[in-house]
Amino acid sequence: MKKNKTIFMGLERKNNSLPLSNYIVVPIPFERSVSYGHGTAFGPKAVLEASAQVELWDEETKTETWKENIFTTAAVNCKGTTRIVFNRITKTVKDVMRYKGIPFYIGGEHSITQALLEPYIEKYKKLSVLHFDAHADLRAKFEGNPHSHACALYPASKQVPVVQVGIRSVGDTECENINSGKVKTFLMHENRDIKKLIPQVLKNLTDTVYITIDVDGFDPSVIPATGTPQPGGFGWYEALDLFREVINKKNIVAIDVVEACRRDEDTITEMNTAKLIYRLMGYLSQKKK
Repeated sequence: MKKNKTIFMGLERKNNSLPLSNYIVVPIPFERSVSYGHGTAFGPKAVLEASAQVELWDEETKTETWKENIFTTAAVNCKGTTRIVFNRITKTVKDVMRYKGIPFYIGGEHSITQALLEPYIEKYKKLSVLHFDAHADLRAKFEGNPHSHACALYPASKQVPVVQVGIRSVGDTECENINSGKVKTFLMHENRDIKKLIPQVLKNLTDTVYITIDVDGFDPSVIPATGTPQPGGFGWYEALDLFREVINKKNIVAIDVVEACRRDEDTITEMNTAKLIYRLMGYLSQKKK
């Protein structure tokens, strides 16, 4: 089968469309506030291209999830001011929410989560957010910018419960925001036993969950190309154990996967990110059966 590198997994079922799709992939190549490594703007395209190399039959879920209809939209136009782009992202989300498919938003830098979350917070009164990340991202502003990647979860944390996992980098201006108010933070060095961590995460989440995954939540040995990598992150199977249980026990309304960068040295990051997204789709499909 000849694959199309511009759509997720390279294949779509014949006559697939947004109304028929169980999963909707939305690329958002936004990069504006990165403070160290660059390349997130090229992440979505790289992940789509890499996904064409992921095996269609998933060895863990033992399914070919692509057959359940995955629709890939055009990339969001990220030209213009941050305000203009964020308004465009929020409008895209509202359009996507009209359909039955579970959206997967592929970034781009983590700041886009601010724009992505607004419609879900508005619609789901008992929403909570699972935040998988190396960084707390709870600054009100960073370098004078309230829409920085370092502020990705700050607005949501004032509105809905935010449960943070993988955290191993907290700034001196945001340390007062962890484990405060609506935020429950599981610092990585204190919660290395995944079997003990999972029940605590489930307890602190509501029944309706939005998942935001910054790929630097993984150890750099799993995801090396990301803007601000940190040592000591989640291993591949540890993270999958967590995501599987959250998906099985909670109602997932959307997932974003951000901060994957493209680099010339290798294709590890985009390949593993693509496989992660496909695996999560597989978990969601297993739950329906």
